[in-house]
Amino acid sequence: MKKIVGLGFALALSLAFGHRAKKTTTPNVVLIFMDDLGYGDLSCYGALEYRTPNLDQLAMEGIRFTNFMTAQAVCSASRAALLTGCYPNRIGFSGALFPNSKVGLNTGETTLAEMFKEKKYTTGIFGKWHLGDQHAFLPLQHGFDEYFGIPYSNDMWPVWYNGKPALPDQASSRFPPMYLMEGNEKKEIISTLEQQGQLTRRLTERAVQFITKNKEKPFFLYLPHHMPHVPINASSTFKGKSKQGLYGDVMMEMDWSAGEVIKTLKALKLDKKTLVIFASDNGPWLNFGNHAGSTGGLREGKGVSFEGGMRVPCIMNWKGSIAAGQVCNQLVSTIDLLPTLASICQLELPRLPIDGINVLALLEGKTDSQPRKYFYYYYFENDLQAVRKDNWKLVLAHGGHSYSNQLAGQDGFPGPRLNGHPYPQGLYNLRSDPGEDYDVQKLFPEKVKELQEVAEIAREDLGDNLTKRNGNNRRKIGRIE
Repeated sequence: MKKIVGLGFALALSLAFGHRAKKTTTPNVVLIFMDDLGYGDLSCYGALEYRTPNLDQLAMEGIRFTNFMTAQAVCSASRAALLTGCYPNRIGFSGALFPNSKVGLNTGETTLAEMFKEKKYTTGIFGKWHLGDQHAFLPLQHGFDEYFGIPYSNDMWPVWYNGKPALPDQASSRFPPMYLMEGNEKKEIISTLEQQGQLTRRLTERAVQFITKNKEKPFFLYLPHHMPHVPINASSTFKGKSKQGLYGDVMMEMDWSAGEVIKTLKALKLDKKTLVIFASDNGPWLNFGNHAGSTGGLREGKGVSFEGGMRVPCIMNWKGSIAAGQVCNQLVSTIDLLPTLASICQLELPRLPIDGINVLALLEGKTDSQPRKYFYYYYFENDLQAVRKDNWKLVLAHGGHSYSNQLAGQDGFPGPRLNGHPYPQGLYNLRSDPGEDYDVQKLFPEKVKELQEVAEIAREDLGDNLTKRNGNNRRKIGRIE
């Protein structure tokens, strides 16, 4: 186990900004993680027809990231990456796990919660887990003291798109009932859209209770909402409140939830002792039309390795320690949160290798630094679909999903999505072309060569099914017989 040694976070900030150093304890951490929230779904990122004032204020008083990448554009894989600091394919994860799956998060992996536990933090998760619903894979077996929420995605239930029980010939009928869990136990069945519409409020109330009862000791709160993943719904307090319809109502309630957490921290005088992080697991599920979010003009969406599926909002706020009003345009990923939090909170890093990079310098206001220069875009079982260096991205020839030129569904029903769509190799300059519309590989052959070398490094390390490479350093997902 490697101990993080060096300047304390507050001291480093004081030196960076010319203030006198103050002795502080390690902070509490609140991590709010959304589901299928697009890059353009907060008003501080350009959302229209509704506002998210609490999150906008959080950004104004902290740092807002514009190049923040999820590690894979799908639920389970992205959450595994968040909690382990690894590309999900390094630890055997890909895609989204289904109910009663025999695989889940391997007990040999070290999670953020386990790292905090070693530092005597109290740990709680209130929301969607989705890293295995068998007993061995649930949160209490991976470092959390408390768990209240659903074990997998909220569309994995025997209910059809219209909110009625699925008929035998409808695909949803194969799912078991969806349970709201307390710890390791199934607490109640969630069987209606009205019940789903109450979950945001209930999860928020539990999060506030957790903060209140642990106000005298350090805590790690993980609040992974199941919204705005379809099927979406809002409570009666927010229904009909936005000009954008139900999706806007849901987003207003999400903002309210964040506001309740922030208000509680301030009321208990914990805002200067708490680092708040807000992000999303992947981009929007675009073929659900008016029940899906916005990529803010980025290409494609959830399940696709173009920017619309991978780039998400991220806000970090720690009053008095992170300078207000910052915008960071440097490349950062969810896998970087684990080593950065380890540095801030003086946690021991996992024994096994991770992929995350400590980006503390960016939080200190050194926004011209580049702690992360490279990023790998993996999807499916282990397909290396693109690589990035700085603002240059090489899309490698592959087949995948596409929403392009497909008429989206409406009111909870999906439209078509192309599967196995062929994507040719292309080079994109994300500085001038964030929408990935203009392939410039003929103009910059030296960049193509440079990024192909990056791809070879990734293949040697993690493998690549597209080129039939196994990789040397992949680990196994957890499995029960």
